[in-house]
Amino acid sequence: MALRFAKVHGLGNDFLMMDFRGGDPAPTPATPAGAIALCDRKFGVGGDGLLIARPASAGVAADVRMQILNSDGSEAEMCGNGIRAFAKHMYDHDAALRRPVLQVETLAGVLACSITTGADGKAASVSVEMGRPRLERAEIPMLGAAGRVIDEPLELAGRGFRVTGVSMGNPHAVCFVGESGAEQRALCEQYGPTLERHPAFPKKTNAEFAHVVSDTEIVLWVFERGCGITSACGTGACATAVAGALTGRTPAGREITLHLPGGPMWITVAKDLSGVRMRGPATHVYDAEVDVAALLGERAG
Repeated sequence: MALRFAKVHGLGNDFLMMDFRGGDPAPTPATPAGAIALCDRKFGVGGDGLLIARPASAGVAADVRMQILNSDGSEAEMCGNGIRAFAKHMYDHDAALRRPVLQVETLAGVLACSITTGADGKAASVSVEMGRPRLERAEIPMLGAAGRVIDEPLELAGRGFRVTGVSMGNPHAVCFVGESGAEQRALCEQYGPTLERHPAFPKKTNAEFAHVVSDTEIVLWVFERGCGITSACGTGACATAVAGALTGRTPAGREITLHLPGGPMWITVAKDLSGVRMRGPATHVYDAEVDVAALLGERAG
């Protein structure tokens, strides 16, 4: 049985978008095995994860619920690029949801997505109110004494880093580094996997390696939990902006630019750290069909 999906991305962070509000097909791709098979870039469709639309949970004031499965089959609480692509798809494909602000339920809470349309009337960019960053160690979560984790020394494979911990509904460990260009990417490649799985993070963590260009510009490489190095990470950009404000490297209350491999993203951290706004593009690539049963059968064989 062919399953319809859309290929979407936010700054190159790409996903397979599926609408299961009418119920899961059989076999459902919304399993670890299904996500792994579909996201395989050589033997499947290819993607950093699956975005699945579901009805809002009972008693939750939301227009729609977003489920996220990473390319390794794990389920993510939130994805900044994913929610922008998700909101665009809902706005463009469902007349009942064609409104200026969509309320999207996630495992990190209900988030308001403001839509900016292009000349064709379709969603071109999305601003998301990402909610309050969680800063206490237990909220990230990260093992150790109670309190905030700000520029805390952490050794990774023989090299010392200073880590600032932030949760945007999912865990982040932000390292500000002096390296830039190819050396900064090399740091992310070499130390990202170690930081992701460091025993201090019981649920693993997203790993950010950030180079401050000015008080309103940061170049960022992210090793995303469950995915590896990605072209962009929305929650990672938000967490880095929060870490910049916490450490005095960038200001709160002003929009700052995060330069990621896939392009720029704009983040505003509230002066009192009560919220974070993320602004960036969302793109529809194509619509297609895939035989999930055949794909899973090939992998099993």
